[in-house]
Amino acid sequence: MARDLSAALDFYGTVMGWTFRAGSLGEEFRVALADGVPVAGIGALAPALQVAVAWTPYFAVEDADLTASRIRERGATVAVGPVALHTGRGALAADRDGAVFGIWQGPLVSNWEAWRDGAPAWTRLRTRDAFDAAIFYGEVLEWAGERPGCCEVRYEHDEVLLSHCGHTVARLTSGAVEAAPDPSLRPHWHTHFAVEDPHHHAKRAADLGATVLADGSSSTGSWVRLSDPDGATFTLSAGS
Repeated sequence: MARDLSAALDFYGTVMGWTFRAGSLGEEFRVALADGVPVAGIGALAPALQVAVAWTPYFAVEDADLTASRIRERGATVAVGPVALHTGRGALAADRDGAVFGIWQGPLVSNWEAWRDGAPAWTRLRTRDAFDAAIFYGEVLEWAGERPGCCEVRYEHDEVLLSHCGHTVARLTSGAVEAAPDPSLRPHWHTHFAVEDPHHHAKRAADLGATVLADGSSSTGSWVRLSDPDGATFTLSAGS
């Protein structure tokens, strides 16, 4: 969600090479495409909503109302919804440690399987206790079921990893502190976009007013964490 949709489209179009098309959620929403495959959605933030500009992961569910009730039953918060939005129903929630996420029931992009199998993005939860969080999300979202589309869950290098068809779709990492003065150290979901050369894209972003917050490398490749000109943070990652 961005304050200025046009400016956000210009920024991400230049930095990431994305193109955009109208989505099913109205005129103030666009689907970002990389080589014709949907990568993400960018929407205009209503001025009346006192929420931060941010990249927020939305998890597909079969029944938004049932999932919302599971969230509440486990001591977490449903802040908005579930509400009907054109082709589906959505809600915005926060887990027991305050990390914000969304749920979505219904179709959003026509070629969802291409997005899932292409893995153009993944998300990381920095949380107080990764195992506790894995149990919470597993119960709420039925991650580890045997139905088509469910994820494999495993423990690797002190993280809980979720994968589908060999692609990592989420990582859960312990160590976040709820009262930390630095927002990046508090529990939160953080979006990673896969690119071939993170530093090349980061230079483009900095030239357009973004701020480089950190960079480094891991077992999966190099990465650069950025804040876009509107304040939304994200990471460019060379691997999953």
